[in-house]
Amino acid sequence: MRSNETILPEGVNNSPLSNLNDLGQIKIPDATERIYCLTIIGQIEGHQILPPQSKTTKYEHIIPQLLAVEQNPKVEGILVILNTAGGDVEAGLAIAEMLCSLSKPSVSLVLGGGHSIGIPVAVSCTKSLIAPTGTMTVHPIRYTGLVINGHQQFDYLQKMQQRIDQFIYSHSEISKEKLEQFMFKTGELAQDIGTILIGQEAVDAGLIQGVGGVKEAFKDLDNLITLGMVE
Repeated sequence: MRSNETILPEGVNNSPLSNLNDLGQIKIPDATERIYCLTIIGQIEGHQILPPQSKTTKYEHIIPQLLAVEQNPKVEGILVILNTAGGDVEAGLAIAEMLCSLSKPSVSLVLGGGHSIGIPVAVSCTKSLIAPTGTMTVHPIRYTGLVINGHQQFDYLQKMQQRIDQFIYSHSEISKEKLEQFMFKTGELAQDIGTILIGQEAVDAGLIQGVGGVKEAFKDLDNLITLGMVE
């Protein structure tokens, strides 16, 4: 148990505090909420626990929230706020796949950064926005750790890269050729390959649909909800 966790007396159930510790939010979807806000910040934590000093979003906490949104008839839409450096590839793809498969409209807003595996999460929503100063780093998969059977490991990483690429260009307006061009560009990132897109650049590239902030995100989500009700 981490030292910064709050221990409650046995038999005492403090739901808001428990949700804050476990999910990073005061409450999960309530029956009276029309729009549910989901925040994805720091690094997306997957099967391995990151150091306690790292700011993380745990995918095993996000998935129950998305299931609750889907099953709650009172929730009509979801707003996803992103400020993430990336993280676990499979965890990020799992979140992205769940978002794009929701029956309810969703809007993503990149504030600060939506880097690496945060890109599939951003493009998975019905509408995607980025703040004027928001940034997105497009780069190939990075792997750290022990590599066993190099050829097989390379094939696995290549297939995983293909999964990410296919998801991105199938849920955005960017072409496969342009995505690969951004991904393997040299000279822009120190000791690495890739491209940094800022605000309007991400929109011009076809990665994100528009530039805006919280006001625009809520307006777009309201329009999507209204359109769904008319249809």
